[in-house]
Amino acid sequence: MFMKAAGVFGSIVVLIALVITLLKAVIGFVGFLAFALKLLVILAFFGVFAAVAILVFRTWKERKRSN
Repeated sequence: MFMKAAGVFGSIVVLIALVITLLKAVIGFVGFLAFALKLLVILAFFGVFAAVAILVFRTWKERKRSN
């Protein structure tokens, strides 16, 4: 009788531990996705900034050449 009760209690404890572990993994994955998204936004910003700088430099160079 005691072994059966301990088995049920033990399986409930194991299930709770598995759920906690799964939640930790999901939280870590969401954190990784948030970091990746932030990195993408930063890289896109630098790309746009560099493209604008190149366009300004080309325009300045063409105007200097035409004068």
